[in-house]
Amino acid sequence: MIAFFPGQGSQQVGMGKELLTEFKIAQEIFEEASDAISVNLKKLCLEGPADVLMQTENTQPCLLVNSIAAFRVAQKELDFTPTHAAGHSLGEYSALVAIGALPLAQATRWVKARGQAMQEAVPSGEGSMAATLGMSPESVEELCKRATEKAKSDRKEHYSVEPIVEPANFNAPGQIVIAGSTDAIDVALELLKSGEITGKAKKLEVSAPFHCSLMKPARIRMEALFNEKGIEVNTPSHPYFANRTGRLTQEKGSILKLLGEQIDHPVLWEPSVHAMMNEGIDRGIEFGHGKVISGLIKRISKSAGKEFEVRSMGKPEDLKGIEEWLNK
Repeated sequence: MIAFFPGQGSQQVGMGKELLTEFKIAQEIFEEASDAISVNLKKLCLEGPADVLMQTENTQPCLLVNSIAAFRVAQKELDFTPTHAAGHSLGEYSALVAIGALPLAQATRWVKARGQAMQEAVPSGEGSMAATLGMSPESVEELCKRATEKAKSDRKEHYSVEPIVEPANFNAPGQIVIAGSTDAIDVALELLKSGEITGKAKKLEVSAPFHCSLMKPARIRMEALFNEKGIEVNTPSHPYFANRTGRLTQEKGSILKLLGEQIDHPVLWEPSVHAMMNEGIDRGIEFGHGKVISGLIKRISKSAGKEFEVRSMGKPEDLKGIEEWLNK
């Protein structure tokens, strides 16, 4: 049974309310994480406002604390223990906390710093992302190559970042996100609109071009934090699937290296899920707000012609159904 943890995009004002109301362990998790960064995460999650919650440096610790609160509730109420773990992008930090590799307080400090670093890596307005639809990885690679070349030749306005667009998230069959400079993303969209390359894409409302080479300044900042004295990293209690490689690992020594590289390299989510299925994993629980992971798993497993059941644990009422499901 694998434990899943969502990344940025699943946030919403009000998330965690029911868990906080009903479970003391959830309150304790929120308090510990809040103390670590001197931010009232409970108030931020429950009251927002939305524009403040959506700021990357706030979104990331809020999603982390919600996921870990839901996970700890399941541990306490259902005696749940996963055999494996995986998280999408930011969710990889949640996964590492859940399997004991990272202390919650340290992870909370890191994801807040990660959000700040990723936001500041590219000046506002100079970076964008888009979701391609119905395109193969090879077609997306070709789109990125041609858009980058055209953006380089067309650029006239001053940008502080180079014109480039790259695959950023291999999420599911026919759903690959691209990221890069705003002008290069616009060129990619125009190539699709004109029919020069077959496919569709939709620009995303994001504040920075995550998981591409323009994020290198953020990677450098985070690697400096990882190298500070007194950093605590433990051997994971269970193996996890790393976004950077799409493969299973339980090596303590590779954790920080993989977290650093994850920032400016694509998230290999679809390859990770295929690796899970090859390991015989076919059931999982998504911890935290929303059902983004559940939706992606459904698409990937359907395309592969395999069964993969995923349940969501984000509210108290989810517990009964999950308990009955686990006891089947």
